[in-house]
Amino acid sequence: MVAKLSDVARLAGVSVTTVSRVINNYSSLSEKTIQKVHAAMRELNYQPNALARAMQGKGSKFVGLILPNLTNPFYAELSNEIEYQLFQRGYKTIIASSAENEAIEHEYLAMLSANQVDGIISSSHNLAIKEYQQLSAPIVSFDRRLAETIPTVTSDNYQGGQLAAQYLADHGCQKIAVLIDEDRSYSPTVNRLQGAVDYLTQVHLQADPLDVNDLDLRAVFPGEYDGVVAPNDLLAMQIIEVFKTANRQLGRDCWIVGYDGSQLIQKLAPQLPTIVQPSHQLAMRLIEILMHQIQGLPIEPELMNPLPVYLHSGE
Repeated sequence: MVAKLSDVARLAGVSVTTVSRVINNYSSLSEKTIQKVHAAMRELNYQPNALARAMQGKGSKFVGLILPNLTNPFYAELSNEIEYQLFQRGYKTIIASSAENEAIEHEYLAMLSANQVDGIISSSHNLAIKEYQQLSAPIVSFDRRLAETIPTVTSDNYQGGQLAAQYLADHGCQKIAVLIDEDRSYSPTVNRLQGAVDYLTQVHLQADPLDVNDLDLRAVFPGEYDGVVAPNDLLAMQIIEVFKTANRQLGRDCWIVGYDGSQLIQKLAPQLPTIVQPSHQLAMRLIEILMHQIQGLPIEPELMNPLPVYLHSGE
């Protein structure tokens, strides 16, 4: 038999109203009462009806999170941060991986809308999706401009490009490839290329932009290149293996800089120089802006500023 609100109240020794107040995160209750109600809910496996709450205008306390994939350690780390921080605020997260597939993302958007989520955080690569402009739920984007009306949170990609280029120049690289993921998305990530090119131009070095979508790594590398700026750490590690096959040693014959700097990569490949994106702060900023929208509050201009990155030298 499915547990009801009255069953939870009876087991916890409180009123139905008190149980409802706990579910709705009223702050006037004692911690002891909150713990008793949560314990009763766990024992009875009671789940509040999110759809019913939404129909009553109370909010479902669910947030949808759409990411391109979770195989990239950075997205996995960011997802974990967002889920944990939302839980601290009394929200549950519905995580959806679009697999960079427009049809899959269409389905997930329909599912999230049907479940009356209070808001959506997205880092979709499928920028042609018109549903984003039609959604009634508040939405905030990470690193992708989905629509003019949707706020975008990002780290300082221009600074990241400059730091990567400076590292290669400081290590004597003369022929540098800057890899980009050209997805025609008007993404802020294109600023990495601009930052790298601007810095290398200042120090009179040549940069060759290469689109990873049209790139055969083993046909291009090592070639004449002794320096590479990769768009993410996974691709950086693949390029390192190509250089190793050609008997080129990282840190002696060539230098390769990754991007993202997740904790997993720093542990598994501590020797890899990489630009670290602050996943904890990015999650905080995404959630803060989403909460402003949910509560109908204006978004302060400073919240739209890019968050700083830094270089993990790997040395």
